[in-house]
Amino acid sequence: MTTGSDLVPSAVLAALTTRRLGRPYVLLSCCGSTSDEVATRAAADAPEGLLVVTEQQTEGRGRRGHAWHSPAAENLYCSLLLRPALPARLATPMTLLAGAALAEALVALGFAPHLKWPNDLLLDTPQGRRKVAGLLLEMASAGDRVRHVVLGVGINVNSRELPDEIGSIATSLRLVCGRAQDRGRLLAAFLAALEPLYDDFLVNGPASGLDRWRRHACLGQSCRVHRLDGSIDGVATDVDDTGALLLRTAAGEIVPVCAGEVSWL
Repeated sequence: MTTGSDLVPSAVLAALTTRRLGRPYVLLSCCGSTSDEVATRAAADAPEGLLVVTEQQTEGRGRRGHAWHSPAAENLYCSLLLRPALPARLATPMTLLAGAALAEALVALGFAPHLKWPNDLLLDTPQGRRKVAGLLLEMASAGDRVRHVVLGVGINVNSRELPDEIGSIATSLRLVCGRAQDRGRLLAAFLAALEPLYDDFLVNGPASGLDRWRRHACLGQSCRVHRLDGSIDGVATDVDDTGALLLRTAAGEIVPVCAGEVSWL
């Protein structure tokens, strides 16, 4: 565990208003991946709500195996253990719910985020919209039921410089607003926004959470979705209850897209 950080347990737990998310709280000075750490502990029956945070990742990852830039003591890298008592097929909208919660936490801190389906948060910069955060949901199932879900979150918080390979597509909260941010405060705000959305999802389904996602979503824009079986062009019109992106093609057909990489046209 590190000391003298805005992520120390004493500071974060004092700011937490949740009943179970972020409890227990584990802070590591360095690890390969917080999601791997949580998955290992989940297999050993760790409780729902476990949060693993690290100051540095050596093997951080995003969707489709992309590496996640994870320098030390600058940003927020964490993973949360959830155990929704649901069929696996009903758990997929959780990525969008988490995105909505993170967007609302950033709004409360004075930012104006945009949600790009399925798991990116963008901020406006003089050079255009740039990625500031990403979420990765990894699920383990037993038969057709969810055994556990690991929700990984990476947020570029206090980086002043970004590597050349991502500098044209990414930014940080500090680069956008011009001042350092308290990572513990941001983490507590995210968990406080997520817990009621997650609780409502378990009881009532995804409708309310998806409405919250739509408030910040990049919709109504022409895009190209790159899928394993090829690409498809259309206008991103909405999402359905499964979290699939609904594309309206030039022929007027509505096509649900369950997985893919979106680029704007």
